[in-house]
Amino acid sequence: MSTDLHTVRPARTTLDTAAALIARYGLVIVIAWFGGLKFMAYEAEGIAPLVSSSPFMGWLYNIFSIGTFSALLGVFELTAAVLLAVKPWWPKVSAAGSVLAIGLFVATISFLFTTPGVTEATAGGFPALSATGGFLFKDVALLGVAVWTLADALRADR
Repeated sequence: MSTDLHTVRPARTTLDTAAALIARYGLVIVIAWFGGLKFMAYEAEGIAPLVSSSPFMGWLYNIFSIGTFSALLGVFELTAAVLLAVKPWWPKVSAAGSVLAIGLFVATISFLFTTPGVTEATAGGFPALSATGGFLFKDVALLGVAVWTLADALRADR
């Protein structure tokens, strides 16, 4: 296959642009949605078993109530979403949102290793995931998107 050295390719194709917008603003929507839910009692109670079984975060319930911790987490998530969204105007600020999102996803992925019942015992255990395990496991992909948004924001700031 020969390559024409005189062919100029656009720096970014329409598909690249669409993918970048979907990745970034899809992540913004997901993080903002879950961040907003953290102010609801059912969500606060829903994350309590994950947080309480974590040696990294369980101690926070000695300081904050379940509802207060969930609301604080919601503030962090909503902040990350807003910071991610401002990349066209303030790439450095958006990079900070990416770092925050990366931290949030690393924390939730850690629950895969600290929460009882993430595998489905009736299916023989690992590698079969329970509903909770599947919910947490998808954050591996979201972590990848958050890392990409960091690289994208840093590239745009040059």
